[in-house]
Amino acid sequence: MRETRESSGRHRRTRQALLQAALTCTQRWRWPVVPGAVPVLRGGAGTGSPLCCGCADPHCPVPAAHPYGQSLLAATTDARMVRWWWERHSPQAPVLVATGTAVAAVSLPAAAGARLLGYLDALRIPCGPVLVGPTRCALLVAPYGYPELGELLAAQEATLRPGGAPGQVPSCVRYHGPGGFLVLPPSRVGLGQAAVRWVRRPVPRPGGGVLLPPVAQLLEGLLAAGSAVPDGSRPAH
Repeated sequence: MRETRESSGRHRRTRQALLQAALTCTQRWRWPVVPGAVPVLRGGAGTGSPLCCGCADPHCPVPAAHPYGQSLLAATTDARMVRWWWERHSPQAPVLVATGTAVAAVSLPAAAGARLLGYLDALRIPCGPVLVGPTRCALLVAPYGYPELGELLAAQEATLRPGGAPGQVPSCVRYHGPGGFLVLPPSRVGLGQAAVRWVRRPVPRPGGGVLLPPVAQLLEGLLAAGSAVPDGSRPAH
């Protein structure tokens, strides 16, 4: 009985934390959010994890870490909708921010992300909010368009190799711009329900919103850090 009460208390605190995070994102930071998929008990007597992604795809590449039930087009900053989602519809759902309008991001493998933060700190380059999941580190930046990003990457690619020789932009670096999304703390992702957490918390801007650096300010260090790690072909969070 005691274990049941403790489990119920943990679930209640988790739901409250997710709701509060979603409201903070929308009301203080002005980021549009949408609930993500949740893990569910796997049917049958199969081997492996007893859980599967709520999207019902047995081979889901990013279980419990993507939109489901609501498309990214439904992402909103409306507090009434946010409360309905996390109080009634999907109280255990991860908080997903739709990128491209109010916030964007660039991400790379977690180990490379740690090196990048050390590099930026040494040069005293402000990096804005940073979060880390089980496998990747994401740096949140001001919204950018893909044409703008393409021009910046082409300019960096021309001098990526030591000595300024042309190189190739590492494919392990990923871009969360228009039409994309990012899983935010305190969400848990994957079938193991690994935590997503802030490494550098958002700093509110006077009048609302969050201080976000331009992607161009971070790109050189980000690509250099990404070039030092092996690429991964599987999507990750």
